[in-house]
Amino acid sequence: MGQHDVSDARYLKERLAKAETGNCNAYYDLGLIYSTGHGVRRDYIEAHKWFNLAAMNGVRRARVDRSDVASEMSRRDIALAQKKARAWMATH
Repeated sequence: MGQHDVSDARYLKERLAKAETGNCNAYYDLGLIYSTGHGVRRDYIEAHKWFNLAAMNGVRRARVDRSDVASEMSRRDIALAQKKARAWMATH
């Protein structure tokens, strides 16, 4: 594992920890990570989930990014992302 990979993994871990505390900027950052595949496998479902959580918590730019990601997704994938966001909210 290279230094860049370690740095990416550390950043992801930090953002997830912040998300656990309800940090809406961490939600947005996780959306960016998953939408670009920076340090992780690109996953539009996860990206949409995180952007959705950020948007629901007042992060305006998350709305635009959620829409951009949604344009690359099927209706089924969007429904799954929304279900995952609801599940997150129910447990956090």
